[in-house]
Amino acid sequence: MEADRLNSPSTSVITFEVLGHQLQFSQDPNSKHLGTTVWDTSMVFAKFLEKNCRKGRFCPSKLKGKRVIELGAGCGVAGFGMALLGCDVVSTDQIEVVPLLRRNVERNTSWIMQMNSNADSFGSIKVAELDWGNEDHIKAVAPPFDYIIGTDVVYAEHLVEPLLQTIIALSGPKTTIMLGHEIRSTSVHEQMLQTWKNFFDVKIVPKAKMDSKYQHPSIQLFIMGLKPPVVTAENAISTEKPENVARGIDEVEVEPSKTDQDKEHDHGSNSLVDDLPSTRLPDGKLSEWEARRYGSMAARLLREVKIT
Repeated sequence: MEADRLNSPSTSVITFEVLGHQLQFSQDPNSKHLGTTVWDTSMVFAKFLEKNCRKGRFCPSKLKGKRVIELGAGCGVAGFGMALLGCDVVSTDQIEVVPLLRRNVERNTSWIMQMNSNADSFGSIKVAELDWGNEDHIKAVAPPFDYIIGTDVVYAEHLVEPLLQTIIALSGPKTTIMLGHEIRSTSVHEQMLQTWKNFFDVKIVPKAKMDSKYQHPSIQLFIMGLKPPVVTAENAISTEKPENVARGIDEVEVEPSKTDQDKEHDHGSNSLVDDLPSTRLPDGKLSEWEARRYGSMAARLLREVKIT
């Protein structure tokens, strides 16, 4: 166990104070499933919200009633950060993790409601099973959401594609995506970041905006929005110009991630098309927004293809 870690996975319960509430989260040190541990990034995320909730986009007056879905919720820490600011949260994970997640949600929700004299400040939080890429699970949670959050959800390269597909399926034109990631593998981190930058406007939260205690050199927080669809002559006159879904990000003074050119300079040139996972389009009729979104993806990929 490293001395600078925020949580020990060897305990069965941790107590975590966030937004004035002493919450308790059960974890299972004997489980082989990674989702049954409170990972440090979820605590960094919740404390980031706490530090930035007095003004700007994360204040309760602006978050009240916003719909949030948490992917790979694990023990549920990050979701409670949003719920305590007034959001209506759906915390999701695989079926093996759901019992522990539900127990944490029920216990802490009951505690908050008992101790909080102003119950209106707390939104809501419920639990649902969601396997990434499962269309039935995605439809059951009724997208789109205002916010999609997740912490430490990518720990292997094969997870990047299904997570991307799921995020897009849960998104609307105004969805904000907030992900936390601890760098454990350089190759996984680079593939994840490269994929995000091809589909999202990616901003990295500077360390100065994080809680002074709850941060770590290997942990990064990202605030992202879907890139506006490519405007063509066909759709330019028939659709209203979409808002930049990354709007408001500057309210917490986040910094842009490195450009593709910077990355090529640092690590050598690699083809974006070769690095990207293949993205399967959903079957059935697409809405206007979905059609424009997938058209944008295709156009962005094709720009990297040189015809000789």
